[in-house]
Amino acid sequence: MSDVSLVLRSTRVITPEGTRAASIAVADGRIAAVLPYDAQVPPGARLEDVGDDVVLPGLVDTHVHVNDPGRTEWEGFWTATRAAAAGGITTLLDMPLNSLPPTTTAAHLRTKREVARTKAHIDVGFWGGAVPDNVKDLRPLHDAGVFGFKSFLSPSGVDEFPELDQEQLSRSLAEIAGFGGLLIVHAEDPHELAAAPQRSGPAYADFLASRPRGAENAAITGLIAQARRLDARVHVLHLSSSDALPLIADAKRDGVRITVESCPHFLTLTAEEVPDGATEFKCCPPIREAANQDALWQGLIDGTIDCVVSDHSPCTTDLKTPDFASAWGGISSLQLGLPAIWTEARRRGRPLEDVVRWMSTAPAALAGLTRKGAIEAGRDADFAVLAPDETFTVDPARLHHRNQVTAYAGRTLYGVVRSTWLRGTRIVHEGALTEPAGRLLERTN
Repeated sequence: MSDVSLVLRSTRVITPEGTRAASIAVADGRIAAVLPYDAQVPPGARLEDVGDDVVLPGLVDTHVHVNDPGRTEWEGFWTATRAAAAGGITTLLDMPLNSLPPTTTAAHLRTKREVARTKAHIDVGFWGGAVPDNVKDLRPLHDAGVFGFKSFLSPSGVDEFPELDQEQLSRSLAEIAGFGGLLIVHAEDPHELAAAPQRSGPAYADFLASRPRGAENAAITGLIAQARRLDARVHVLHLSSSDALPLIADAKRDGVRITVESCPHFLTLTAEEVPDGATEFKCCPPIREAANQDALWQGLIDGTIDCVVSDHSPCTTDLKTPDFASAWGGISSLQLGLPAIWTEARRRGRPLEDVVRWMSTAPAALAGLTRKGAIEAGRDADFAVLAPDETFTVDPARLHHRNQVTAYAGRTLYGVVRSTWLRGTRIVHEGALTEPAGRLLERTN
């Protein structure tokens, strides 16, 4: 181990085998070995002892809207990756929409990569987009290294990224299945949405009624049928309706290749607590009732839901008007996902190891990021150092994303991120960030 440059030591290191006192040896940006706690430090290596703070693998967030280029007043790679790093995230995958141009061709992907290259504080990969007129572009995007393809089954909210109807979904999914790709889907049925009552105004109850659970349930039912018929791999984004859990569980038991995510806002916020006019809580699908949240947690615990990611979808403050019908729909939470989920998990008696599985290991597996998501030899030396029993109150002014709008303002959360490490280099320490050190990632399988 003569090439070891760093040993990171803690009484609590979360590994795939459990939590234990350990010393992590790092060489050339990777984990060389996970050693006993009192192992001798190799000559020339630097020892960083974090005491009783917990060392966990850097989080992997596979659902982030960076909006760069084109809508950089909403967000950008510099600000989004700083927020992610401050929250213990070391890898994110950027969604293909809300940027201009959207990532729907290989040329557009090159444009986005050039913008991101010098601004990324953490490692960044990219999803491609599946829209009605780009079936011919899907294979070139796949060959260019995107991690899969995002589609909508109902309007996306931006004109340049239209939704797929069922025939278009079938064509796109057949093409993607043909080269072994992954389709990730915003699953709300447009007919169910059109039939729901649509009222403008500040009342959250009216907005919730406009996005019924039935819209998710119907879209997921159709997606399962398509995936079953084509033996295709699909992923349900931001699951909000707990009614869909039995459908998904049955499909998984039948061998349908389907995975599912949910988000911190669905698992920590409830419809009952959303004040009228507080559109910082608006997202699509919506935050639902407490009983629905309880069922989502059960689905997470039993494995029906695979992972938890942010769906960070920011905008400028002026777009969060008090009218739920017209306000931009998106929750900004990139920096807060880990403490938000840990706060609720500990309240429900779940260990930090579960949070690591949901927010690091499983998202890395979803994207095929074999060097991320765990503390074991051969993986990238990406870590978050967490003080799990310390609390802080969310102050929007201390958040690093571009527009400090957040549904978590004023909440007291458990879990203070002491430092974040990317490939063995500390990029965040007690709130201070280094210059960008992230790399642009491509799919390798």
